[in-house]
Amino acid sequence: QVQLVESGGGWVQPGGSLRLSCAASGNIFSINAMGWYRQVPGKQRELVAAIRSGGSTNLADSVKGRFTISRDNAKNTVYLQMNSLKPEDTAVYYCNADIAIRGLPGNYNYWGQGTQVTVSS
Repeated sequence: QVQLVESGGGWVQPGGSLRLSCAASGNIFSINAMGWYRQVPGKQRELVAAIRSGGSTNLADSVKGRFTISRDNAKNTVYLQMNSLKPEDTAVYYCNADIAIRGLPGNYNYWGQGTQVTVSS
């Protein structure tokens, strides 16, 4: 019923920038919190940044001052602007959203398919 499609990953040198996008589509009534997580092999998936429907945000300490999360409610899209990238930012980045579906009670949590970000020289 709902899909999250990510784009914008890739390879970048240390100090560079990338912008990730995640568009939600389907039978959506409303989208509450949206966020970005990342995961490296052998480690747990960790929250990078989240943004609520009202616009309040929270970011992991490791990315504060470098990453910015934003959303376009009209497009059901969340963005992650990543600046001053470091090799330790290398991971698969996943989009996540809490979505209310038309005709169904409550919220449902969805994940994107993931997009690889590689930071190396």
